[in-house]
Amino acid sequence: MSLGAYCVICCRRIGTSAPRLRSHMPWRNSQNIREYSSGNIIRLTGSLILGGSLFLTYEVLALKKSVTLDTQVVEREKMKSYIYVHTVPADKVESHGLAWQARKELHKAVRKMLAASARVLRSPFSDSFSTVDIEDHDCAVWLLLRKSREDTKASRLEAVREMSEAHHWHDYQYRIIAQACDPRTLIGLARSKESDRRFFLPPPPLPSLKEDSSTEEELRRLLASLPQTELDECLQYFTSLALSESSQSLAAQKGGLWCFGGNGLPYAESFGEVPSATVEMFCLEAIVKHSEIPSHCDHIEAGGGLQLLQRLFRLHKDCPTVQRSIMRIIGNMALNERLHPAIVRSGWVSMLADVLKSYHIMEASHAARALANLDRETVCEKYEDGVYVLHPQCRTSQPIKADVLFIHGLMGAAFKTWRQHDSERVLTESAEVDENRYTTCWPKTWLAKDCPALRIISVEYDTSLSDWRARCPMERKSIAFRSNELLSKLRAAGVGDRPVIWISHSMGGLLVKKMLLEASRNPELSTIINNTRGMIFYSVPHHGSRLAEYSVNIRYLLFPSLEVKELSKDSPALKALHDDFVEFAKDKNFQVLNFVETKPTFIGSMIKLHIVPVESADLGIGDLIPVDVNHLDICKPKTKDAFFVSTYSTVHL
Repeated sequence: MSLGAYCVICCRRIGTSAPRLRSHMPWRNSQNIREYSSGNIIRLTGSLILGGSLFLTYEVLALKKSVTLDTQVVEREKMKSYIYVHTVPADKVESHGLAWQARKELHKAVRKMLAASARVLRSPFSDSFSTVDIEDHDCAVWLLLRKSREDTKASRLEAVREMSEAHHWHDYQYRIIAQACDPRTLIGLARSKESDRRFFLPPPPLPSLKEDSSTEEELRRLLASLPQTELDECLQYFTSLALSESSQSLAAQKGGLWCFGGNGLPYAESFGEVPSATVEMFCLEAIVKHSEIPSHCDHIEAGGGLQLLQRLFRLHKDCPTVQRSIMRIIGNMALNERLHPAIVRSGWVSMLADVLKSYHIMEASHAARALANLDRETVCEKYEDGVYVLHPQCRTSQPIKADVLFIHGLMGAAFKTWRQHDSERVLTESAEVDENRYTTCWPKTWLAKDCPALRIISVEYDTSLSDWRARCPMERKSIAFRSNELLSKLRAAGVGDRPVIWISHSMGGLLVKKMLLEASRNPELSTIINNTRGMIFYSVPHHGSRLAEYSVNIRYLLFPSLEVKELSKDSPALKALHDDFVEFAKDKNFQVLNFVETKPTFIGSMIKLHIVPVESADLGIGDLIPVDVNHLDICKPKTKDAFFVSTYSTVHL
């Protein structure tokens, strides 16, 4: 526009000046006329060049104001598929005047002065950050980013803590951190209790499924691609079962002729309300077992397993069982540090950070285990499958003074065994949030609140009353085998590095006794013995259980499992275990507390049995406290102030 106006003015001057020159200067000859014309052409050409330059300069400046792109972020995040571009609305661009320009230039000058002085005082800005054109209020963000990458661990941890405590930033400042931070900082923010959700970018888009394919079929293909080496009998059983069931389900969906009647749909519908979810659980259960083998984890990642599991996680957002199995696989894969970059790139950190803040204790604990295995900055231990940290699940400045371990018994679990008494449960939405009214895991809710300096660990392992109901028919695990397996996992989790208190229910107490005896015979595990301070037994059948007697007497009906058979009163292994442990515990002067039930327990709807009588629960050392409850409720208090006062006093030892 300015160029056009300038050209018009120049042309009008040329047009009006020529006649006057001819009337006042008749003496000019033709040579002078040619010189005069060439001068006009030069002036016109110069005007065009100058106007064009001004026009281009104006357009470049306007474009620069319209779109501001952080080139440093582009350089550092060029491997990612998302770049956060700050755009300036057109109305705001036009409103900037000379005052705004002067303010911006002043800020640049001040920043250059700060950067120059900072280089003298330990250089807080690195070369990659010192050239970034940012506003004065953004300096803190970039300083924290720089601090999070320093060589000293204390500085990095402090930077993550300051980021997690920032709740007054603008949205784009959180996004800057989300894009520019390294994986170590991202995992630290995910494990920080108060970190803002905007620190985590959404996961990258998932690849499209192949034509005429489904998640169930892709899951089956992934399972079939895993190596068939290093497999024990149970893993082979789970793999063959999953492939068989998924094949039948796929045939049913496609109208195959594999069953009587020519249509497999009724069989698929017999799985439940969501047939695909049940079939997928078969595959997930097998993949969980495969993920316990490090070399198989590489194949899961190479086969697109991280993205496929993420798709299943979103698809079954209302199915906690499926989601927990998926997080078990991610937690197992996170035990291999070489897979950490792939797990971070796939977007799992942001998804786990969301679940960690859930009020559902089981889901949050699975996410906490996976994130702890990813966090090599503050966590030296590794939590293998079945070992869950109930407290602390986030990074904390509270020093840990002791470990408290919870070991469930026959047919128990890491969470449900330690829930509050069911009759007191208030089935309302508010009760799910108010943990003072009801808790699904009192060690996580009550004990952690009263004793924050403890690390509370709960262990899970598979058991069964009968071989008919065993998850793996080929599995025959004795107490000795399970104790060695758990002992290895607990040592990997750092148990023995600080004082330890063992809390167990039923058969779990036998495992605790066996683990301590095995550790006493192994010099490499001597720290566990030296740091054991005490133990609490809830209805532990030190001298056998009547359940075992009942199961053996009708063994042709129940087919009692190996665990149940070992609980018989006449079991030589049980008697040897008791005698050896009593002598060992007296020598070490362990603090022991025994609780015992006084009410019978219903087994099914017709059988009523006193599972562990008082004489069997008496270890022979320590106090014995009878409680007016049955075997299942002995470790489930009705209220926080119930008989667990004795438990708390023992923990404080």
